[in-house]
Amino acid sequence: MAEVVLRAQLDKAGLAGQVLVDSAGTGDWHIGDAMNGRARDQLALSGYDGDAHRARQIDAYWLPARDLLLAMDATNLRDLRALAPAADADRIRLFGEIAGLGGRGVPDPYYGTASDFARVLNLLETGMANLVAQLKQLPQLSA
Repeated sequence: MAEVVLRAQLDKAGLAGQVLVDSAGTGDWHIGDAMNGRARDQLALSGYDGDAHRARQIDAYWLPARDLLLAMDATNLRDLRALAPAADADRIRLFGEIAGLGGRGVPDPYYGTASDFARVLNLLETGMANLVAQLKQLPQLSA
C-alpha cells in the first residue's frame, strides 16, 4: 500500500520520475504475489490502483544505492539494520519518525479487518503527504 500511495503523491506534487521508489518486505513469504486483496480493495475505494504491485524481498545489495530506506515498524527496522553495514544504518529509518507520525510504526493489517486496512491507508496518506512535502524542499528536487 505504501508504495502505491507514495507514487500517487509524488505524481500529484510533480515529482514523479525524480524519486526512485521501491517496495520490498524483509521476509520471503509472498515473493511474486499480487498485493493482498483487502489492501488492493481499500486502495481502490480511495482511487488508487494497486493491481501492478508484486511482493519482493529486499536484498542487501540494494542498500548502497538508496538514499533512504523506510521501515514500517520496529521489527522491519531491526531487520533492515541487520542487513546493512554500520555506515548505512543512519539511512534506515522508521517511516513514522520521518513522516511526522510521532515516531509510531505502521501496523500490519494482514490479520485484521477492512477497517484496519482503512486505518493503515489513512496513516500512509498522512505520512506520505508529510514525506513528499519534505522531499519538495530538497534543492535537487525543488527546481
